[in-house]
Amino acid sequence: MDTTALQTLWFILLTVLFLGYFVLEGFDFGVGMNVAAIGKGDDTRTRQVLRTIAPVWDGNQVWLIVAGGAMFAAFPEMYATLFSGFYLALLLILVALIVRVCAFKYRDKIDNPTWHRTWDIMHVIGGLLPALLWGVAFANIVQGVGIDENRWITTSLLGLLNPFGLLGGLVFVLLFWLHGTLYLALRTTGEVRERAHSLAGKLIIPTIVGGAIFLIWAQLAYSRSVLTWLPLLVAALALVAVIPLNRARKEGLAFAASSLAIAAATIQLFGGLFPYLLPARGDDALSLTVANASSSEHTLMVMTIATVILLPIVLAYQVWTYWVFRRRVTEDEVETPAGGMWAMVRSRYREAFDQG
Repeated sequence: MDTTALQTLWFILLTVLFLGYFVLEGFDFGVGMNVAAIGKGDDTRTRQVLRTIAPVWDGNQVWLIVAGGAMFAAFPEMYATLFSGFYLALLLILVALIVRVCAFKYRDKIDNPTWHRTWDIMHVIGGLLPALLWGVAFANIVQGVGIDENRWITTSLLGLLNPFGLLGGLVFVLLFWLHGTLYLALRTTGEVRERAHSLAGKLIIPTIVGGAIFLIWAQLAYSRSVLTWLPLLVAALALVAVIPLNRARKEGLAFAASSLAIAAATIQLFGGLFPYLLPARGDDALSLTVANASSSEHTLMVMTIATVILLPIVLAYQVWTYWVFRRRVTEDEVETPAGGMWAMVRSRYREAFDQG
């Protein structure tokens, strides 16, 4: 069965949505892990760490909701099959994300060190567990799983924990931890900024080594296109560039480099899958492809029109949010005063969403 232009377009859009999710939510996960690494033992540092993502983390999650909705509408067979075999992993991700929401809402409700430490642990779990599970899940999607005639996944949870899947989980954790650490160096001042620079210097080498092994393994063993060597090369060069940029304290460029590495790695993994969505291990005839798992052409056309109208609005709002909260987060949170009606609107907006 040939793949149509609309089916190909929605495979590309699905890739873009997960790319946006991993780049934006990736630093949220990394910041959560750094509650234990940079904020540990000092409540002031921990508050400063958390305030860097307090206004934006929930907006970043919208990318996952949209990606899930797009998969449900554009590729319903993929959605149903994926949840039949990955339901436990996806449930754990959902629980971890809910725990993180509670941590943001309740950590500062009671002024008690034990209470704070408990929710700090929840922040770490909310960053580490989703990163690990997303890595395991995507590695297994790339290498394929067992699928029966009813399009149910037959690979068990333990079966997902194979060497390639575990390596994918480790690489996602390292990459998002590094990404979040570079974000902290970009968005903070004082001791947290210094610790972030130091930690990024320690994380970059194991991230490059682990990422190189994972992506080359994926390319040689599972990719269906030689073109995906290009994003693999881009991802490798971007990660290597983080080393001199971090040492030179070019924080914006270092964060941009880690963002580019995540984006390129996502393109390599999805590009290597095409025209498959979920390969079946052992029997290629049972695989889900872009052609046999998609909705009708009419449905895809309606979704395309809605996306053309709504997507620019969503992107504009998210850009506005990052612009309003672009200032660095200081230890004492003293804002630079500014006058005028426009400044007052920004100030009220910050007060409404700055939850740290």
